Formats: sequence, C-alpha cells, structure tokens
Amino acid sequence: MTATDRSIELITAAAQAAADKLAHDVIAYDVSDVLSITDAFLLASAPNDRQVKSIVDEIEERLQKELGAKPVRREGDREARWILLDYVDIVVHVQHSEERVFYALERLWKDCPELELPADAKATRGKAEEHARLQAADDGEPGGEW
Repeated sequence: MTATDRSIELITAAAQAAADKLAHDVIAYDVSDVLSITDAFLLASAPNDRQVKSIVDEIEERLQKELGAKPVRREGDREARWILLDYVDIVVHVQHSEERVFYALERLWKDCPELELPADAKATRGKAEEHARLQAADDGEPGGEW
C-alpha cells in the first residue's frame, strides 16, 4: 500500500505552510504500510512554544482554505510543546525542539519511505541544529555589561 494522492496533497500543503512559518527539520513519512489508521506523518519543530502554535495555526488555516480539510482532532494546545493535528489521511506533529530530540519520532519511522516535499520544506533540514549552535554561541558571549 502507498499514501493516497489526497494524503500527498495534504502533506505537501502542510509542509509548505510549516516552512513558511520557519519550522525546523520538516520531514514526512509514508506510514501506510505499517499503520492502518493513517497514510502519512509530517514532523516539524520550532525552538519555542509560540512558534509551535504559529506553525500549527498556519497549517490548519492553509489546509482549510486551500483543500477544505479540517482536523478531526487537535491535541497538545495548552502547553504548545507538542501539538498533533489528525486529518485521518495524515497526522501532523509539530514539536518544541527539545521534545523533538527527546522523543525522536524519526527513529520510529526511519524504515518507512520518506515523502517528497516542496523545496522550501526541504530547506528547513538542519535548522534546529543550526539554531542550537547559534543559541549556545550567544549564551557563551559576555553579557555586555558596561
């Protein structure tokens, strides 16, 4: 079995929306061979709770406006550390960078085929690592006291 055209259409739009809101490390997997409940997972992350929410809101708005799709379930809003959007055909996971590293969903799904994503979404690969490196450099600089 393979992800349906509709699932790929949803994943593509969601990935582009995530990239437009500066998500980090956007990746999608075709999980249709191992799960019967959905065709594909989209994973994305952000360095803070506010950005996680912003990415999720953009994905939800874009899929509704462009494809008439509404999630049947949205979980994790209160703390905005890991928000899940369930569209039945696809499931979107937007995680705070720390949760992304801790739960390492990529390891769970690494044997599943990766889905092709728009160039903007592909360009987000490595952004979390880059952000962490820049943050560490900033934290190591003198406080600038006069």
